[in-house]
Amino acid sequence: MTETVDAPGVEAVVRGDAALLEEDLAGFLGSLTVAPAGAHRGPAASASASASVYEAALRRSLYEPVADAVGSKVGQEALPPAAGAPGSGRAPLRPSMVYWAYRNYRGFPDEPGHEACAADLAAVRRAAVAVRILLKAAVALDDIQDGSGIRYGEAALHVTHGIPLALNAGSWLITAALGHAADPAVVASLLRAVGEGLTGQAVDMSTRSPATRAELMAAPHAARVEFWEATAALKTGTLFRMPLDAAVAALGVAPDERRALDDAMRRLGLASQLFNDLTDFVPELGGANTHEDFDGLGNRVCLELLDSAPPAPHAPGEPAGPWLKPFVLGHPKLEETLLALAAEAVELKRAAKEAVHAVCRSERSAAYFDVTIERKGHLIDRLYRTVRQRSGA
Repeated sequence: MTETVDAPGVEAVVRGDAALLEEDLAGFLGSLTVAPAGAHRGPAASASASASVYEAALRRSLYEPVADAVGSKVGQEALPPAAGAPGSGRAPLRPSMVYWAYRNYRGFPDEPGHEACAADLAAVRRAAVAVRILLKAAVALDDIQDGSGIRYGEAALHVTHGIPLALNAGSWLITAALGHAADPAVVASLLRAVGEGLTGQAVDMSTRSPATRAELMAAPHAARVEFWEATAALKTGTLFRMPLDAAVAALGVAPDERRALDDAMRRLGLASQLFNDLTDFVPELGGANTHEDFDGLGNRVCLELLDSAPPAPHAPGEPAGPWLKPFVLGHPKLEETLLALAAEAVELKRAAKEAVHAVCRSERSAAYFDVTIERKGHLIDRLYRTVRQRSGA
């Protein structure tokens, strides 16, 4: 199936699943209260005082940064509030791709003959929490590496707690997520995702180095696009593939469907990265961050425009921003390039949705997937409309 259907009762199930994930995340955070064995030593009074100091230090240095990292909600797309709906009156609810997979392959609760498998649901619940924790860890570490002081409209973790504690919290969250997942197949999937994400981040950061910049500027257009796609598939595509692959690993989905979903999520990742790159040039969507990302040559817009006359001469070790920014912003083909790339993002999203719809077991499953994806997906369409209107096309 390729068309989105507003199937009855889907939003209630999405909200119920999202509320369950929030409960499980709260349970995870609530478990961070017990000092490890061995902290209480010596005479009773001395041990009690030592434990008190230790626990206070542990709370400030680890539990509080972790709680801030996992609990950050500001600015993220969420389901609009609905009176009487599951989870109403609590934290904003965010659908999880993990639960979409569970509903697609195990059915909806009110369907005839549906029987929930306790073991499958337990594995999926743990996987969903692990994925959310890993995504939060990625945010904390990415903000440090990119020098971003603001995330989702609030201070980044390293701004609030300092780089050492934020770095430690992000690293700790990775180990906590893998331990929480428990299921060997899910852990193996998440380990792959973590490795791929870190690999993509490393290559992306290399675009700030003189050596990689020089190689990209000397490379033909096709090689630059291939570089961007390989990096984006690992850095951003992994964020989309990780939830689904963890879920289908838990559920034992057939390899051919697993590959189809993996490819679809890769496309969504590329669409998302194009959106991120393009909004740096579109104030209507980029806001205060517009025209800031000129430290390297990782932005697809910049890589596209290097085909024309080269930028003004610059020293090999000079930061990219001083010469790249005026070159790109003053380029006669900038608007044309923005429109072409915005259209590419829309097509990538369309193809990804079509591929997922092809493996959906029901219209309700397709609708569930669309509710989950369109929280950000609609912004890709809005970006295209904005750029098209601005260019007069």
